[in-house]
Amino acid sequence: MTTPAPAATAPLRNDRRVVLVVAILSSFVVGLDSSVVNVALPAIRDELGGGLVVQQWTVDAYLVTLGSLILVAGSLSDLFGRVRIITWGLVVFGIASVVCAVAPTGEVLIVARALQGVGGALVTPSALALIVAAFRGAAQAKAIGTWTAWSSAATILGPVVGGLVVDGIGWRWIFVLTAVPIAVTIPLVSRISADVRVGPRAHVDVVGAVLAVVGVGGVVLGLIEQERLGWGAPVVLTALVLGGAALVAFVPWELRVTRRHGAPLVPLELFRARNFTVGNLATLSIYGALGMVFFVVTLFLQEVWRFPAWLAGLATLPPTVMLLVLSTTVGALAGRWGPRWFMAAGPAIAACGALLMLAAGDDPRGYWWSVLPGLVLIGAGIALMVTPLTSAVLGSVPQSEAGAGSAVNNAVARIAGLVMVALAGIVLGGAVSVGGLHRAMVVMAFLLLAGALVSAVGIRNPRRESAAADAS
Repeated sequence: MTTPAPAATAPLRNDRRVVLVVAILSSFVVGLDSSVVNVALPAIRDELGGGLVVQQWTVDAYLVTLGSLILVAGSLSDLFGRVRIITWGLVVFGIASVVCAVAPTGEVLIVARALQGVGGALVTPSALALIVAAFRGAAQAKAIGTWTAWSSAATILGPVVGGLVVDGIGWRWIFVLTAVPIAVTIPLVSRISADVRVGPRAHVDVVGAVLAVVGVGGVVLGLIEQERLGWGAPVVLTALVLGGAALVAFVPWELRVTRRHGAPLVPLELFRARNFTVGNLATLSIYGALGMVFFVVTLFLQEVWRFPAWLAGLATLPPTVMLLVLSTTVGALAGRWGPRWFMAAGPAIAACGALLMLAAGDDPRGYWWSVLPGLVLIGAGIALMVTPLTSAVLGSVPQSEAGAGSAVNNAVARIAGLVMVALAGIVLGGAVSVGGLHRAMVVMAFLLLAGALVSAVGIRNPRRESAAADAS
């Protein structure tokens, strides 16, 4: 099936500055929420109870809906327009944040976090797809680097400001923080004079979306609840069986939809592009590792080393600072030289950082010679990898499918992270400890090295475009 060219792409280029600011602020909302929640987990457990299971669900309820529905959101952004979908996502996210702030129980908080994931799913692929539509060549790689760097400011502000808020006036107020960027972003979105949509489609893959949610959600439910109920519990077995069956049925269903309607949830033809397939395999491994490390290290600092929330947030900043400082430069270099070796070297360096944290023990003073240098190396590795990875994946698909391509890559990243958080209880042994931290770092290093190997062997650098084309 031939996909029509997206409408309004040329006028959109006239709004480049506004597009970039909107993309940054929209992603800022999602990133801020994710980064502040980790430092609040011990306080949430103390007030609402539930132990490690509630902490895991506070993170994973958000990631389940985000990772599953982001695929639907990519198609919706192509159908209804990326600007409109961003607006809807910001509104949903804002409403869910208010519910999180007033949640009386852990169950209500978990449901509200799932609703936040719906809003985040609508925002994330459309923000990046707008950049892909407005920029070309090396200018696109540089814009993605700028988006990555400034979006990372959310994860710089989040842990520190969130920690201060948690220690000062309570964890509920961290969800109020998201109202500020939302209030600024929605008026800016209305200033974009054009939108991008592929055009009307005959079918929206609702069944595919249900299979994705049931599949991912069922597996995660089983992995988390087994810590409380045991592997033989009916709820755990039912969740794992249903989740596994839904995931097995997903690909045949997508093939059927492709043949009958031409509008599947995941356009499988995208995987014919080598860099798209390899890039998503690398994403699965690398982002799974990163999802575990930030969850485990933040809990370790507070629950084993007894850091206050604000100090734990400050102590976990090095990776984000490195990303902020280096992403724009790395994006420009990758646009010039290609993404392959950046994507191979970055995860390998990050793996060295993970192994360095094996030196951490019971003494909090060990932060200076174990956790700090480890996080610096992890940050340097992430900075080398993340922008080239995004450019390689999205640069390998037609612009008309940028929304779907971005959604698939984001879904892979989120699902990898949520599965590893769900597995954290098994790796940690049911509670945070020095031994659990060490096991988590070994798992993380293995996954990062796998991602480095996949990238080195599989990624191909695209042919360089002329300087004039890059600047256009």
